[in-house]
Amino acid sequence: MIVLCCTNATYEIVKFGYSNCRKEVHLLSRRLIFLLTLLLLWSFTLPTATFANEDPTKEEILQQRMSYYVQFDELLIPWHFLAAIDQYERNLQSVRSDIPKRESYIAIQFSDEYWAGALNPVKEDTIPETISYFGGMGLDGDGDGIASPKDDEDVIFSMASYLSKFGSTDEDFKLALWEYYRSEEAVNQITTISTLYRHYKTTDLDAHTFPIPVRNDYSFRGTWGDNRGWGGRRIHEGTDIFAGYGTPVLSTSYGVVEVKGWNQFGGWRIGIRDNHNSYHYYAHLGSFHKEIEVGDIVEPGTVLGYVGSSGYGKEGTSGKFPPHLHYGIYKFNGRTEWAFDPYPSLLQWERQAKKAKQ
Repeated sequence: MIVLCCTNATYEIVKFGYSNCRKEVHLLSRRLIFLLTLLLLWSFTLPTATFANEDPTKEEILQQRMSYYVQFDELLIPWHFLAAIDQYERNLQSVRSDIPKRESYIAIQFSDEYWAGALNPVKEDTIPETISYFGGMGLDGDGDGIASPKDDEDVIFSMASYLSKFGSTDEDFKLALWEYYRSEEAVNQITTISTLYRHYKTTDLDAHTFPIPVRNDYSFRGTWGDNRGWGGRRIHEGTDIFAGYGTPVLSTSYGVVEVKGWNQFGGWRIGIRDNHNSYHYYAHLGSFHKEIEVGDIVEPGTVLGYVGSSGYGKEGTSGKFPPHLHYGIYKFNGRTEWAFDPYPSLLQWERQAKKAKQ
């Protein structure tokens, strides 16, 4: 058995040391708790800061895309040609489940066969020399020795090089689009987008407004899918906005006038194509604005015509129903054009228009 003995002096020394030790431990504990608290707070704020850095604003996205479009001026390819193709591809990816979405600034995608060459045994080849040997179109745009379909600069350079083989005029562009897409609808859609981008010198054309001035008297509700009997049983593909004769009808979007004239169902109507592959249909007009013609470029708020009650008969027929605007939207998905309910969009645009008037 071991007996621990100590004098009073020794005990005092040990007691003093133990007391100081407790004070040091207590102080250390307080510091440790403070540091752990700071670390915990930092861990909560870090993801937010990181997300903010990785989630650019709309303006930053548009600026980055533009930097890709304009960097190949030496190829004499107008930036709006590349921007239009990119937007068209983005439009398709937004409405097609069978097309993978390219999660990057640039939406243009190439098939493995087109990029690497149809006879290339390595379908995901990124070596410029072997890609060229097998007749692939993939190129190295940033000079890193790799031609990757996942690299935005390589993708945009490959498309610019393809277009440069045809020339830089509008007709050259249409021919290049036809050879690439083999679709007249695709050529028309992309040409419209290019026309808008060139005219406004920007790709930021997403603003909308309500098709009737909000200061006027009007009423509307969701009429999508209602039965229609004239001309055969069919459903209503749009929203009716009731207003008095002569009420101005406004363009809801940026776009190009594609159709103007008489339709036995819609009467005097106008069709406008925007930069999102959407066709905006304005029907039953009483008359057109005197300065609106096919091919004109319009923007939100441009007066297209005036509310009437035309349609449901031969040219000039009117008065078979109360005066109103029939507004519809059709989306082109690369294969077909289909209608969708415009009512939710109209509610949103009405709120925006009223807020802007305040």
